Amino acid sequence: VRSLAAQYMLNPLTVGRALQALTDDGLLDSRRGLGLFVRAGARDKLRALERQRFLEQEWPQLRQKLRRLGLQMDELQWEQA
Repeated sequence: VRSLAAQYMLNPLTVGRALQALTDDGLLDSRRGLGLFVRAGARDKLRALERQRFLEQEWPQLRQKLRRLGLQMDELQWEQA
């Protein structure tokens, strides 16, 4: 924690909380005396957590904004040419 905090000039408490949150989410594995390790499948789990957060928090707000602006699905460009 101290090493990461010093390297990125962050508060050690902030780094500790972030690492604890990643551990709580099942992305890191704490091995006593060895440190923290990224768990197998962490990338897929992180993507699933991010998708869930988007669908629950961001998408409803985005959908409301699209309605307010009167935008229809056929007007949106999902992929850049």
